[in-house]
Amino acid sequence: MAISKILISRQLWLLGCALFVLALDQFIKNYLLVTLVPGDPEPFIPGLVNLNLVFNDSAAFSIGFGATWIFTIISTVAALALIWFGFKIETRGWSIMAGVLLGGVCGNLIDRLTRDPGFAIGHVIDYIQIPFNFPIFNIADIAIFTICSLSVIRILRGDEIGRKRKVN
Repeated sequence: MAISKILISRQLWLLGCALFVLALDQFIKNYLLVTLVPGDPEPFIPGLVNLNLVFNDSAAFSIGFGATWIFTIISTVAALALIWFGFKIETRGWSIMAGVLLGGVCGNLIDRLTRDPGFAIGHVIDYIQIPFNFPIFNIADIAIFTICSLSVIRILRGDEIGRKRKVN
């Protein structure tokens, strides 16, 4: 009984984090669609961050221009793998990380499935612009990049993905 409660708790952390990131990402995108003019930057934090609505048909950092359908397939497989992986996670930390990653992947996947120009080839809505020579990005991109970076750090520290750290 205790094992099933622990498993349910980890799955709830994963699901809760995924839904939070997904809801935040989609809310902001839909809000900015009705308040911003595409390609016309608005200062958010003057001199540091602009909001600039763009429609991206490539992957993060504009890699793979014009190959949206490939990223749709990759994102779908990644989302399904994260859901499957959620049943095997042994720690709350990895559950939270998997949930944030799942929310980010699904945020951009929803755009690819539902936005113009059509199903599975839709453009991802990006809007965060920093003054450096850097691609415009969104909350989902931040979630994906942050969790991938934290995962690498944890692995380099000796953690196994989804498992409790072994004590020597």
